[in-house]
Amino acid sequence: MGSKRIPLVEVSKHNQDDDAWIVLNGVVWNMSGFAASHPGGREAVEEFFGQDGSETYNNIHSPNLVEKYLGQAKKIGLVEAGTPKTIATSASQGQDARDSKPDLDTIISIYEFEKVAETALRPQSWAYLDSSTEEGLTKAANQNWYRRIWFRPRVLTGVGSVDLSTKIFGRKWASPILNSPFSSAMLAHKDGELALARGISACGNPMIIPTMSSYAIQEIVEAFPQGHPFFFQLYAHSNKSELGKLLDQVCALRPQGILVTADLPVMSKRESYAKFMVRERQKKGNKKLEVEASQRPSQASIDADLSWKDIEWIRERTGLPVFVKGIQCAADARRAAECGCAGIYISNHGGRALDTAAPSILTLLEIQASCPEVLDKLEVFIDGGIQRGTDILKAICLGASAVCLGRPFFYSLAYGEEGVKHVIKILEAELATAMQLAGITSLDQAHPGLVNTGELESLIYRGDDHPWARKPQRARL
Repeated sequence: MGSKRIPLVEVSKHNQDDDAWIVLNGVVWNMSGFAASHPGGREAVEEFFGQDGSETYNNIHSPNLVEKYLGQAKKIGLVEAGTPKTIATSASQGQDARDSKPDLDTIISIYEFEKVAETALRPQSWAYLDSSTEEGLTKAANQNWYRRIWFRPRVLTGVGSVDLSTKIFGRKWASPILNSPFSSAMLAHKDGELALARGISACGNPMIIPTMSSYAIQEIVEAFPQGHPFFFQLYAHSNKSELGKLLDQVCALRPQGILVTADLPVMSKRESYAKFMVRERQKKGNKKLEVEASQRPSQASIDADLSWKDIEWIRERTGLPVFVKGIQCAADARRAAECGCAGIYISNHGGRALDTAAPSILTLLEIQASCPEVLDKLEVFIDGGIQRGTDILKAICLGASAVCLGRPFFYSLAYGEEGVKHVIKILEAELATAMQLAGITSLDQAHPGLVNTGELESLIYRGDDHPWARKPQRARL
């Protein structure tokens, strides 16, 4: 790219999919044909054809990410001098909100981070984070159903000291607490995944790096201490060549394993966020979206035809331990073991995939009832609704290897790296106390006998089929 200066009026003429220019932080980029492969859906790109999209871009992505995806060849020139810049405005708005937060030391539970985030984050960030599919029934059940499991503590066991550490793949971690991989962490903090990486690694735990991160994977890995373990969450690209390139790039960084997301082959209908975006477009005077586009945004780059054969291909291509992320029934847990996976990740995408899908803890109970041998063979991660150290202990008692938290870490990023550390500090203290009060001093002593799951017994399937209903075999003329 030379020093060619381009007036905005010229940029505005290039506003079609096959001839699209967008200004990002003073640079004019050729986005022709890119919308169809944009990881967040084509709508996010189309809105800024022929315009300056810097403010929205800077709220979600690091400055270098566009060049990583498009390359130098797509740079057309610089926008002409005197064009208003949006990056400073965006940053100042975010800083105003962050200044209003209470002191971090005053936060003593995970629930308080949510209250802070609702006011500290930008309205669009909060709308995205708080959204769930349709009525949000699965999102609510994820959390509420942990409350339907009761402890059966043992006493007089000698609990003066407690060890929270756990081992996965032979490596010892400080505690069984990981992050759920969520996209676009810059919505919460300018350092995004870099702050998350620094905070989690400082506590002695591994991070799960998401495919759709605000920063490049290499940048995130560089934020760790040298050699610190991490996992990589994979959205499988519909283009096998692009998928192969991504896997090669990730493998070169030597992750502990690949977590293949399988529970969101198509984008779900997230009503509250869709409604927010429609109102925002109307405020800006933008044309109205068609109902189909606003309620069911595209996810064109993600392979909706992903199958078990692809899991085997990924495992063979990388030579790394592979988890299936998004296990929601015992049958698929068994299939993952048969497929040669090293682990499963029980998840319903935090209630953002299929609404009224079972809460994650019920899925873990179903696996215990139907195929407990899977838990002997595979590592088991679980997310969804974990808010307390008691929730963590219940999951470990029922067979989980580690737990993952999504929204709580996102909320905590309103405070950056220190917020991440504070979340882990709170949960580890609660977990230690829960263990001592339950009568154990190490996580390898946790077992199902320490919990009463009676309230959920009638809801646990034993077997792959419905316990009594059958599919009608109607005659067709």
